[in-house]
Amino acid sequence: MSRIGTIARRTFLIGSAAIAGGVAFGIYKLNETPENPLTPGTGEAALNPFIFLDQTGVTIITPRAEMGQGVHTTLAALAAEELDLDWQDVRVLHGPPAAAYYNNAMVGGLLPFKEYQMTGWQHMMAGQLDKAGKFLSLQVTGGSTSMRDGFDRLREAGASARETLKLAASDRLGVAAASLRTESGRVIAPDGTSIAYGELAEAAAQIVPPTVTLRDPSQWRYLGQSMPRLDQVAKATGTAQFGIDTRMEGMKFATIRQNPQRAAMSSFDASAAETMPGVEKIIALETGVAVVASNTWLAFQAADAIDITWAPAPYPTDQDAIWAAIEDSFDTEPNSTLRHDGNLVDLPEEATLVEAEYRMPFLAHATMEPMNATALFTGDALQVTCGNQSPVMVRDKCAEATGLTPDQVTVQTTIMGGGFGRRGDVDYAVLAAQVAQQMPGTPIQLTWTREEDMTQDFYRPAAIGRFRGAVQDGKVLALDGKIAGPSVNASAMPRWTGMEASGPDKIHVEGAYDQPYAIPNYRIAGHLTDLGIPLGYWRSVGASVTAFLHETFIDELALAAGRDPLDLRLELMRDEHPPSAACLEKVAEMSGWTGQTPDGIGRGVAFSFSFGTPVAQVVEVAQTDAGIRINKVWVACDVGLALDPSIVRAQMMSGVIFGLSAAAMGEITFADGAVEQQNFYDYDALRMHTAPAVEVAILENKTHLSGAGEPGTPPSMPALGNALFDLTGTRARSLPLMHSFDLLM
Repeated sequence: MSRIGTIARRTFLIGSAAIAGGVAFGIYKLNETPENPLTPGTGEAALNPFIFLDQTGVTIITPRAEMGQGVHTTLAALAAEELDLDWQDVRVLHGPPAAAYYNNAMVGGLLPFKEYQMTGWQHMMAGQLDKAGKFLSLQVTGGSTSMRDGFDRLREAGASARETLKLAASDRLGVAAASLRTESGRVIAPDGTSIAYGELAEAAAQIVPPTVTLRDPSQWRYLGQSMPRLDQVAKATGTAQFGIDTRMEGMKFATIRQNPQRAAMSSFDASAAETMPGVEKIIALETGVAVVASNTWLAFQAADAIDITWAPAPYPTDQDAIWAAIEDSFDTEPNSTLRHDGNLVDLPEEATLVEAEYRMPFLAHATMEPMNATALFTGDALQVTCGNQSPVMVRDKCAEATGLTPDQVTVQTTIMGGGFGRRGDVDYAVLAAQVAQQMPGTPIQLTWTREEDMTQDFYRPAAIGRFRGAVQDGKVLALDGKIAGPSVNASAMPRWTGMEASGPDKIHVEGAYDQPYAIPNYRIAGHLTDLGIPLGYWRSVGASVTAFLHETFIDELALAAGRDPLDLRLELMRDEHPPSAACLEKVAEMSGWTGQTPDGIGRGVAFSFSFGTPVAQVVEVAQTDAGIRINKVWVACDVGLALDPSIVRAQMMSGVIFGLSAAAMGEITFADGAVEQQNFYDYDALRMHTAPAVEVAILENKTHLSGAGEPGTPPSMPALGNALFDLTGTRARSLPLMHSFDLLM
């Protein structure tokens, strides 16, 4: 999911003014500490927004949502490391909607720097701009930012709480605070007297937190280690509570049918549904009809019985027209040229020219848990429970939709059965609130069918890439890439922030303009297409599109130059960015790369630098009697500091499977204005029996911490395509690859 990467005029002015020291917010306002949103009762204490104490112990409040990526475990470890909690005693809750939980690592992505080249001054500038997130309600989980956001904040919260508790114990025991130590959730005096943290809660709440010093990494017990995940037992035993598991007394169950052409509803006839047993209410909404019933299945059946007439789509209605509109964008002035090195005109006549066009389809998020939310409206208050990536947005959008103020709306964020950016949008929660408003006092759980989920998504945009290059004497002289397609920012930013996207669209070309290749003549231009199809942030966002275009073309340049594709990449980046080159060297070592493969085996390599993390991958495929099987994937990544190596490995593996699934079979197509794909039978993913083995190596050569949730996805797509070329000699320049190869799926 995105770090909101367009330099819109308004957003850039906000950020640059903040950095300059005060036109928009003032430097004091920018650095002001938000109010603690926690409200402790008797015998409880909220020592800061992240540490809550009661008589039973400590609860760590995490600002980011858990959707399978392990974020609650590692964020809790950051605080527990400083707070001296035993791991078995660590408890975690997601924080409420509040400015205190703004994402402190997201807005800096506005700046059009190549992250691998960022200087200390540029990192400082991005850090200051990140603080503007508190004014933009960016309590968002996404952009592979959770660890960058939480690394200092959660450790400081734990250390501050620890020292505050020592001061409280000092007052009670009459000894110097410096003589006290903490261990296993207790403050211990020199004579062995110990006091549980919970017993000190009320006293500690009255103390002004002292200035603290964070522990040296040499003292860490948890960080840098593979810790047992805090959610693994509940998920393994089926006791974990996802949004769809919410139950309340007297709850009714609803579903919705919305216009598959993403426009308004013209009319409907619900007479057949109204007489069905168990149907409680039929509710007309602007974009469709909701059905409330005594259970979800009855609601589904009744919704299918409603005869609805839909208004036509406000965008090109078939796939050919969509591709034609994108092609026309190449005739317009580029929206961005964020990389333009050297001279693309005066190239040697003796050089070999290479040209290629690539196409990338729309993609759905297809989370395993369909969109759902539970809402209770009582006239002057609204309670919403759902998995989401943006709690403040849930609160504010639901308040606006029901005529309440944000203070009248409470939001409980549950764990999620997948997010991938889809639950950054909150339309499903708003619809649940609107349905609940029609039945005051009755809890309503709104659940979408899989078909509704697939056809009402905010899609990863389609794109066309036109690339030209030149090679001579085994060297790459030039790379000139043009990328056309609709902008996810132009579609999503008005929904998310109320701002129109304008200026150079960084996300549209990220993953291409910002790669660490030392090519002397190097240009990447972005051309935007105004389609009107609803778009959203999809795991790895722009790089999920551009990595396939860019890395497939790098392979084509290597072929034209007569070079091994891995060796050529190493040559281009060894001096440009040594940590990236180290990833390529490591993946070559892991896979035993020689550039030669036996008959029936193909190998492909690809690289991508995204979200601050370089990732190199080698994919191996094999020809079998049943089709081409993806055998194995080797991954080398550098996250700067692996706070939990097992979770980093798991996220790289997850990203690989997500990317390979999209590359092999993922596509959303349109006919008569509606999405053709309906469910997993026609929008499939790799299954356990077709998934490859994945081996991950984690390097720590970079100086800055970076993300792991998304960077594994982009290089897997071109690596698979390059492996299939090595196996078959057929170059596929469009996805999904199932249209070009007989894949074992």
